Amino acid sequence: MFHDLTHRFHNGMPVPRLRVGEFGVRIEPYLTHVDTSPSYDHKSEFEITLVSFQTSVGTKLDAPRHRFHDGEDIASIELTRLIRSGVVIDARHAQPGECLGFEKIKIPSDLAGQAVLVNFGWDKFWGTERYYDHPYLSREVVRHLLDQRISMLGVDCSNVDSTSDMERPAHTWLLREGSLVVENLRGLDALLGLQFRFYAIPLPASEAAAFPIRAFAEVI
Repeated sequence: MFHDLTHRFHNGMPVPRLRVGEFGVRIEPYLTHVDTSPSYDHKSEFEITLVSFQTSVGTKLDAPRHRFHDGEDIASIELTRLIRSGVVIDARHAQPGECLGFEKIKIPSDLAGQAVLVNFGWDKFWGTERYYDHPYLSREVVRHLLDQRISMLGVDCSNVDSTSDMERPAHTWLLREGSLVVENLRGLDALLGLQFRFYAIPLPASEAAAFPIRAFAEVI
């Protein structure tokens, strides 16, 4: 059984406003069926689509280059690192802006090599301003996950870090060690208590620091 964990990628979708006047996501015809029909003597016709976006948008993967100028780009990440056994941490009780330490969440043992996905339940706020006032893991929890040598940390909110912490410890510590970051997941409730493989698959985009992905889980 497969569970799609990806927000739909569409024209005008919610995007982080990183620059004044940023256009967000555009999906529009580059050539329409009407445009192409004469080229085929009106016996067939095709559409070619133009898509424009900055890569830190939607359900996405951060490569080490996102944080470090000399880090691996998206194309450098081998498929074996993008398909991992996964575990979901239940953090649905979290409040807006709350820092979650060990006293507030249960961390499974033996997480080496796994994709750890944190279910804040924040996907229900997708497309609203409340989505950006999200909870996050404490530095102590992030350090523990790093010591456990997890392969990926994924969240169902817009950032694995508190946006008020300029050091961005989760991004900094994990990406430095080659552990990947996935943000803007959805539907993690369906995986609670299950064994599954997690897939976080982008195009192999050279020189890209981050990229939208098709994220999904295969229950085993």
